[in-house]
Amino acid sequence: MELRAKLQAATKEAMKARDSARLSTLRLIAAAVKDREIAARGGDGDGTLTEGDLVLILSRMVKQRQESSKAYEEGGRLELAAREQDEIGVIQEFLPRQMNAVETTAAIDAVIADLGASGIRDMGRVMAALKERHAGQMDFGAVGPAVKARLLA
Repeated sequence: MELRAKLQAATKEAMKARDSARLSTLRLIAAAVKDREIAARGGDGDGTLTEGDLVLILSRMVKQRQESSKAYEEGGRLELAAREQDEIGVIQEFLPRQMNAVETTAAIDAVIADLGASGIRDMGRVMAALKERHAGQMDFGAVGPAVKARLLA
């Protein structure tokens, strides 16, 4: 089942179950997707989003909520931090499984070998290939230093 259909089915289920917290998060996801479609229509595109685009939107939403949760915790607003964590849980249901450290290292090595990358000048190409192949499956903020270390070795 494609991601868009899963989101719509989950929204219907949340409505039937009267789960207002889950429904609210699902509606936020739908609004973010709709905003992105409208933005895509503004250019020369037709406004359709790929599965990769949807995964990217969801990944950004998770990152935003992680930052908000951290800020709320630092400010002593634990109830708001807990709500952000609940939203993260709902959003992550629709994201691909995150790769562990061993899988991430193997993916980095495979991309470097495939591209024939030999130095730091190739870092941009390696990161672009990783994002294309493994969108939503790894934290690219943590992967960047690992790629750099591997290329410098």
